Amino acid sequence: MFNITQIMITIDPLQVPVGKLHGFMLGAIGPRPIAFASTIDENGTPNLSPFSFFNVFSANPPILIFSPARRVRDNTTKHTLENSKNTKEVVINIVDYSIVQQMSLTSTEYPEGVNEFVKSGLTMVPSEKVNPYRVGESPVQFECKVNQIIPMGEEGGAGNLIICEVLLMHIKEEILGDDGRIDQYKIDQVARMGGNWYTRANMGMFEVPKPLSSIGVGVDTLPEQIKNSDIFTGNDLGKLGNIEKIPTKTEAMTFVDKHIDIKVKIEQANLLEIHKFAKQYLDQDDIDIAWNILSAK
Repeated sequence: MFNITQIMITIDPLQVPVGKLHGFMLGAIGPRPIAFASTIDENGTPNLSPFSFFNVFSANPPILIFSPARRVRDNTTKHTLENSKNTKEVVINIVDYSIVQQMSLTSTEYPEGVNEFVKSGLTMVPSEKVNPYRVGESPVQFECKVNQIIPMGEEGGAGNLIICEVLLMHIKEEILGDDGRIDQYKIDQVARMGGNWYTRANMGMFEVPKPLSSIGVGVDTLPEQIKNSDIFTGNDLGKLGNIEKIPTKTEAMTFVDKHIDIKVKIEQANLLEIHKFAKQYLDQDDIDIAWNILSAK
């Protein structure tokens, strides 16, 4: 029962800054599924970006809608929107927990022409009915044609409804149950909340720090022995790629010299042990310490 003594804050959307309104709305409306949208430009350059204004709206015909909003800070539009307008094609990939860090890295504002598949270390898989690539690691991939784009406004923060018709759907067999349906435990989806928060199905909330306002180096620039390590997961690589500059050996040794316990462990460890040691810090989101460990050996 409503308690009349409860204090309510009333907000008129026309009386608050768009950024503040945006934060309240995203904090209140969730969890939101994530459309990991793959497009290509007119020159065939791939683009990959996540959007949490997304859902399914029809099964006959099969219709998905997602909405790339105009940037609040400068009222510019995203490459996904421009590519969808120009090519009328998109692949919407579902995000599970195993790729959430790499997905987050693709939301970095890389310059036009940069391939986010390469930067995130995700696999480009050719589609069968459309030109944009699928994300090989995604548990479910929808090849779509763009039926219509409806702009919600012309100012920063305005959404653009991209109405997509599913032409072909790809499902990893490993996420199916004995009844042939998608097992909601096996698909292990993540959804967006407010701020830096996400939810993992049946596991509760967790935090993914937003990508740097500056440009992360990307998974593609990591040393081969790190990219090919049996220790690091895709999420680990996503974390390591979301750093503005990899420490030099000199910088790392300066750090290690100030932490004797870390120095002793590194001096006695082989490469595999170094990776396991660094992963302990990655699991705690101590990315800087992990990088200094990796760079000092």
